[in-house]
Amino acid sequence: MDIQGDVAEGFEAVREAFVRNFEVLGDRGAAVAVYRDGRRVVDLWAGPKDVKGGAGAVGGAGVVGGAGEPWAPGTAQVVRSATKGVAAVVPLLLHQRGLLDLDAPVAAYWPEFKAGGKERALVRDLLAHRAGVPALDVPLTPAEAADGVSGARAVAGQRAFWEPGSAHGYHAQTYSWLLSELVLRVTGASLGKWLAQEVTGPRGLEFWIGLPDAETARVGRVGPVEAPELPGAVRTRPRRNVSEAYADPSSLTRRAFAAITPMADENDPGYRAAELPASAGIGTARGLAGLYAALLGDTEDGTRLFTPDTLRLAGTELSSGPDRVLVVNTRFGPGPMLHSPASPLLSPASFGHPGRGGSLGFADPEAGIGFGYVTNAHAKSVTADPRAQALVRAVRAAL
Repeated sequence: MDIQGDVAEGFEAVREAFVRNFEVLGDRGAAVAVYRDGRRVVDLWAGPKDVKGGAGAVGGAGVVGGAGEPWAPGTAQVVRSATKGVAAVVPLLLHQRGLLDLDAPVAAYWPEFKAGGKERALVRDLLAHRAGVPALDVPLTPAEAADGVSGARAVAGQRAFWEPGSAHGYHAQTYSWLLSELVLRVTGASLGKWLAQEVTGPRGLEFWIGLPDAETARVGRVGPVEAPELPGAVRTRPRRNVSEAYADPSSLTRRAFAAITPMADENDPGYRAAELPASAGIGTARGLAGLYAALLGDTEDGTRLFTPDTLRLAGTELSSGPDRVLVVNTRFGPGPMLHSPASPLLSPASFGHPGRGGSLGFADPEAGIGFGYVTNAHAKSVTADPRAQALVRAVRAAL
């Protein structure tokens, strides 16, 4: 495998882990970037831009045979739920600016939301997956999900599945419309446009929620892949209650992920252009890592995004314990997912978000780390992909 890019002295283990991801763990095309104290110390990429662009076998020597446009420094991909961690920056900045009260009822900003037993839902409940509407009685089509109107109307009218604030469960798809409408009611702008105008655009960060037409050529095609069989590996199976939840069409787990039915085509230009903060963000590894580095205030231009109080808030636990959707114990702050056995990050101080299938972004304030891993090969992992975890372990070893 021809690995491009470089690593700073002391971070060679990250390059070794990245190589192994291709040689052993079945990666196709991917990139990883790491900032430490505002300086980029890891910047690596390899493989084809499109998941099938290097058509051939994945084995001891990585991707062999085939042709296709290679991954470039500016190649971007759909990062699925890693988008949620980026999107959470917007309400946290609105709170920092005094425009959004986390202890106010959601209905104070969005009156229609109080229907269906949700009148007591607070903004902090919405951000921390405690709002009680992880699924829809009537799923939306991909076109409805992306139209900017149907999603907000559906979650506002949806009856709560539990008393808001009393429990938490991952709002896999509905988080898009909950967060988008809240930001729209507060600012008058869509979340994707506000993010571009106030955060990513001024800093040249390559990350979009709602891909502009001018950026379409840089985006590769993503697709599902099977994890390779590892010699001598012990085959493990999910716990029975987890596997049953995903297999049962009537379970809250299946219904949460099926809030958009049928599943949208992630390579469709219309889907990429849609502002879906739960699942459709598109970015480079540099952009993802750079955004988290900017939150820490350790950027090359010295610009601080979060004040110390907001930085502490981002890593403050609001939800923990049994997740009614993911059926494992999870931890959430006001938007970001927090370090836990189900979703290990760098340390207990870390906050960020994984993307189902592989991608991962997070910040670690104690270590001064901003991390971003982006792949076009979507595995069956949900919160802890082996490739991302191998890179995280390598970063930890380098500190």
